Amino acid sequence: MDLFPLTFPAIDPVLVEFGPLAIRWYGLAYLVGILAGWRYAVYLARLYGGRPTSSDVESLVLWVTFGIILGGRLGYVLFYQWEAYLQNPLSILAVWHGGMSFHGGLLGVTAAIVIFAWKRELPLLKLTDIVAPVVPIGLFFGRLANFINGELWGRVSDAPWAIVFPGAGDLPRHPSQLYEAFLEGLVLFIILAVLAHKPSIRRRPGMITGVFLLGYGLSRIAAELFREPDAFLGFLFGRLTMGQILSLPMVLLGILLILWGRIRASREPRRHPLANSIGQEERNRP
Repeated sequence: MDLFPLTFPAIDPVLVEFGPLAIRWYGLAYLVGILAGWRYAVYLARLYGGRPTSSDVESLVLWVTFGIILGGRLGYVLFYQWEAYLQNPLSILAVWHGGMSFHGGLLGVTAAIVIFAWKRELPLLKLTDIVAPVVPIGLFFGRLANFINGELWGRVSDAPWAIVFPGAGDLPRHPSQLYEAFLEGLVLFIILAVLAHKPSIRRRPGMITGVFLLGYGLSRIAAELFREPDAFLGFLFGRLTMGQILSLPMVLLGILLILWGRIRASREPRRHPLANSIGQEERNRP
């Protein structure tokens, strides 16, 4: 008996309805990602010590939330469907119809963090190092919501786990949303969480931010090899997708931040272990 291709699980995109009010899986993914990320960022701020404090991080949450929504929406408009929205500008406000860009959201969050750090006189790279490990949490839940919505499906495939998505024709396709949830969400979160718990890495401002940018960029470029390009864009510059093009600067900036962190660490004076023990004896002397 041939069990393949798999049939898309019929999951209602609306989780709960109360009259005209509907709670969708996609909105719930944003809410859970922000709340879980907020608590983890507060924990990391305490782990790092000094400023930014956990209180600073809690104040940052609202800024980041606005950055995600405004940046994500404007990024989608500018990067993906500028001409369509130019003909009907008011539709830009209709966020409930979908259309959010991660790269736009990242730019929005970055702008929010830069302004917040400037207003509060906080070390910028230390703040981004606290925020970076949080992002994969939201990505994980967001990609799962994409799968539940049956959107952003993959390219046609004969893989045993390929799925026939509603609205995507009769051919089975890669569940590319799950690939992205695994790479951009789970794997990247584990890597960043491990690094964040290493004191030697925490002493290099910008290092974790660089690993995030590099890791996400490479994950997205790889996942786009299995994801169907947007029908209104198709392939650009040969076989590249918009997602791959927007991820390339992230890879380059990530490499630069990692190299800069390593160079700074190599230039820091290293105290001899004997000097450290003598200094400790001096502090302990009555």
